[in-house]
Amino acid sequence: MAIDAGRWLMEVRRRRPLVHNMTNLVVTNVVANALLAVGASPVMAYAHEEVQDMARIAGALALNMGTLTPDLIAGMLLAGKGAEEAHVPVVFDPVGVGATPYRVQAAEEVATNLRLAVLKGNAGEIGGMTGAGGTVSGVDAAAAGSGLTGAMARYARHHVTVVVATGEQDFVTDGESLWVLNNGHPWLTHITGSGCMLTGIIGAFLAVADKEGTAFAEASAAAITCFNVAAEKAAEGSLGPGTFQANLFDALSLLEPNQVNRMARIEYERVG
Repeated sequence: MAIDAGRWLMEVRRRRPLVHNMTNLVVTNVVANALLAVGASPVMAYAHEEVQDMARIAGALALNMGTLTPDLIAGMLLAGKGAEEAHVPVVFDPVGVGATPYRVQAAEEVATNLRLAVLKGNAGEIGGMTGAGGTVSGVDAAAAGSGLTGAMARYARHHVTVVVATGEQDFVTDGESLWVLNNGHPWLTHITGSGCMLTGIIGAFLAVADKEGTAFAEASAAAITCFNVAAEKAAEGSLGPGTFQANLFDALSLLEPNQVNRMARIEYERVG
């Protein structure tokens, strides 16, 4: 099933959706800049007194537990309930799940209590969440278990959600279909916040999906492809990770829909 990633990018720019981010405090600024560059409108709200209201008026809610605290999880649960009431899609990034027992507990609490449109993480995190097995080192992937895509598909079907695993190849499944995404650049693993940026950008693309299910999967695959094509373009004029991060914002801003579709390397297969 072909994905017109460029069309999704045009729709984000046309509608400029508001994305409510509760993200890793280390990279709040770069997440906001990435969303602005791609054409969305970011807001970062954490106070329990307003997170439900903010989630209700947003186009999407992006949750990232990188800098984990009990207060953050409580706020995520409040925001997620507000999003559910307003039919706002939620993308959850269980950063570092498996590194400590508390991260496992926190991720399970969010995944169990909220209706997630997308569960997104690196291969080690998603392997742990879906039962395929996987390890992390701090908040970075160390290894994914075997049978990852099959476990992702089963989890997606059981929980009626989309599952995304990032790595050298990125995988997206709704339980019936699997997209294998082959764009990207190694320097993404050498800058702080690339995964967090991507979580927010997936939120922006979810916000312009007109329906759920497969549309959320296609939105996720399009978002990842746009981000990774921008990374390839950014690397062309970079000397190393420092200039690459700055160039990534420029590449996202200058990204052309036709360019995305021309450079996209997407494989598709049925898994249901």
